[in-house]
Amino acid sequence: MTALSAAETILRVAGLNAAYAAAIDDDRLEDWPAFFLDQCLYKITSADNIRDGNEAGIIYADSRAMLADRVLSIRRANVFERHSYRHIVGMPVAHASRDGIAAETPFVVVRTMRDGRMDLFVAGRYCDRLVDNGGRLQLRERVVICDSSRFDTLVAIPL
Repeated sequence: MTALSAAETILRVAGLNAAYAAAIDDDRLEDWPAFFLDQCLYKITSADNIRDGNEAGIIYADSRAMLADRVLSIRRANVFERHSYRHIVGMPVAHASRDGIAAETPFVVVRTMRDGRMDLFVAGRYCDRLVDNGGRLQLRERVVICDSSRFDTLVAIPL
């Protein structure tokens, strides 16, 4: 990969991450599944699980349809205190792989509750496999690796 194409790749991944975060933070959850291919993997897990070789995640979906179903359940079935997120997403480290782009991006999410209370909800990194699908980057895989293995029971909204 040339220096220019490496820089272009990083900018494309950063752009996808910014749009992804905005969709979640702006409560446009119905837009969230479109960031993924039809056959994909989305998982939230901890750094401890990754280090110990445990494949389990607290959230797991292996298709865009499962992601859309998750949004539907958030809107219609799940009962939780209203809150919102604000993602702060770092610059990705990205490189070409044999099947697209591999990227790792640090992030922090601040959660604001209905009463105005804010707290640092989660810090971690996105480990992604992306593909160019007709000029548009899409996620084949996003593994959200949280630095802490302590999870709030209120992980309702995607990270």
